[in-house]
Amino acid sequence: MGLAHRILRDFVGTEITRIQVDSRLIYESLKDFTSEFVPELESLLELYEGDKPIFDMFDTENEIQRSLERKVDLKSGGYLIIDQTEAMTTVDINTGAFVGRRNLEETIFNTNVEATQAIARQLRLRNLGGIIIIDFIDMGLDEHRQRVLTSLEAALAKDRVKTNINGFTQLGLVEMTRKRTRESIEHVLCSGCPTCEGRGSVKTVETVCYEILREITRVNRAYDADNFVVYAAPAVADALEGDESHALAELEVFIGKQVRIQAEPLYIQEQFDVVMM
Repeated sequence: MGLAHRILRDFVGTEITRIQVDSRLIYESLKDFTSEFVPELESLLELYEGDKPIFDMFDTENEIQRSLERKVDLKSGGYLIIDQTEAMTTVDINTGAFVGRRNLEETIFNTNVEATQAIARQLRLRNLGGIIIIDFIDMGLDEHRQRVLTSLEAALAKDRVKTNINGFTQLGLVEMTRKRTRESIEHVLCSGCPTCEGRGSVKTVETVCYEILREITRVNRAYDADNFVVYAAPAVADALEGDESHALAELEVFIGKQVRIQAEPLYIQEQFDVVMM
């Protein structure tokens, strides 16, 4: 079964009013498929023949890009931060620029309520499953906490995938689960970062510089070399010849040997080689 057919089978529900296809071949195939297996969808199929690419027409490319970003802006000025790990997904809510009209408690409550709608949508859009921890902004009133939970439950009721909300913990976090049905959109569209290897950060230029200096010291003690050449990423090479040149000069005096720096454009920031000459 092709991708388009699986989408019709797995994702199209009663809330869908139109299904547009930009390929006549696939359109005809879907017409046959719906006629035989899901006749209630046949009338919803439309062949898109516009001048603009269909993804541009409906802003799909930008929507895909937004679904891969950590930060999700709310209309009020607040925002969500969504982090997906192997163990769980965490969602952090922040007020951002939203200050409210009356008081801080109102601002917090309104931001949290707005966030429940965005969270439910993002869980579906990103196909996030497993354990999900939501860190709503702290609320002082029990009534507000209950209303936020009610809003979250109502928003998740639209989800075809089974969800379970366990309520607020003693730490003020909301624990919930969402059944895993398939890989998340991030795992489908992305691969691990070759630079940070999935850590989400890389060592600073200064850190790498001092790793290099320590490596030169170790190699010098273990082997008899006349001098050294260091191959490093351009930013690191620039630092060794600039801001950290004093440390390099001190090392040269300490080991009594010359150290030459060579920038390698293809090296990532943490990558370097110390070569004996």
